[in-house]
Amino acid sequence: MIGKLAGRIDYKADDHILLDVKGVGYIVYCSDRTLAALPAAGQAVVLYTDLLVREDLMQLFGFMSLVEKEWHRLLMSVQGIGAKASLAILGALGPDGVSRAIALGDWNAVKAAKGVGPKTAQRVVLDLKDKAPSVMAMSSPQQAAPQMPVDDDVIDTSDAPVPTPPAQPAATPATGASQADALSALTNLGYSPSEAASAIATVLGDAGAEDTAALIRSSLKLLAPKG
Repeated sequence: MIGKLAGRIDYKADDHILLDVKGVGYIVYCSDRTLAALPAAGQAVVLYTDLLVREDLMQLFGFMSLVEKEWHRLLMSVQGIGAKASLAILGALGPDGVSRAIALGDWNAVKAAKGVGPKTAQRVVLDLKDKAPSVMAMSSPQQAAPQMPVDDDVIDTSDAPVPTPPAQPAATPATGASQADALSALTNLGYSPSEAASAIATVLGDAGAEDTAALIRSSLKLLAPKG
């Protein structure tokens, strides 16, 4: 299994890139959002990857973070969701958007992805709702976009400009860390993972990025008994 590739982008197409890794070219399919975040052709990049193997097909998919890769794997497990639909959902919502939509049971957000109908969107939410907390807990600085190694044996970059890390279209690593820490804190307080994930998703959707303490306070207000 090919889990990660480090190389230089030869070219970017509508749905994939050709990644040169020590003279070997890998066609790597990516979501629209990931393609937009990647640097230009000629620049170095590292991607987490997932290899799809079937009797008549082998395709390699690339991701900027382990959270994105995990959601792709889980989305592909849902009946009616293939690789194309999974990338469409991730392209429309981003990995953090997928986490929020599924934690909140918001199938309308999932339906916004191209080619995903209402029944399929509802199935995605129902099948994966219990998975949202564990994936949200993966959002930490260590799980962000992989970095090129300092001692780069993969490609010779001596004559190439140092690439500027691409801007992430989803939440920043700090927000991801706050989300994971808040989820852990709320579950330690006795709330179920699904309750905690739903509250955090609601807070992030309403207020955007918050530090850990603020995220916990806001979530506890939602979780507190009414009346």
